Amino acid sequence: MFIRRIYKIILAVAALLILSTTAYAFAASNTVPTSNAGDGTNAISGYAVTNVHYNLDSGTPSNVATVTFTIAPALPAGGTVTIQLVSGGSWYSCTVASGTNVTCTTTGASASSANNLRIVIAQ
Repeated sequence: MFIRRIYKIILAVAALLILSTTAYAFAASNTVPTSNAGDGTNAISGYAVTNVHYNLDSGTPSNVATVTFTIAPALPAGGTVTIQLVSGGSWYSCTVASGTNVTCTTTGASASSANNLRIVIAQ
C-alpha cells in the first residue's frame, strides 16, 4: 500500500515536470518579429529594458514599493506596461513618463517572495 502511494506520487511529479517543461519551452520561443511584442525568458525583439531598480517600502522595508526601469524605443500613447514579481503571482500596472521611463507600484509585494521580473509591454 505504501509503495503504491509512493509510485503514484512519483508518477504525478514526473507528469508535472513534463508539462511545465513543455510550457516553458513554448513561452521561451515566442517572438513576434513584425511588432514590438513578445513574451519569454530569452531576448525579445522590439523593446530593450535597462536600469531596473527595486525600491523598498520605507515603512516596511521587507516589501518592494516600486520597480522602475527604462524601455527603448519609446512606448506610443495608449500603450500599457505591466509587471509580475512572483511566478504565477499578481500583475502590477505601470505608468510611463516620456515614453521611456516606467514606474510600477507594487504595494504589498514581499521582497523575499520576488523570484521573477516579467514585463509585458503592449502598444
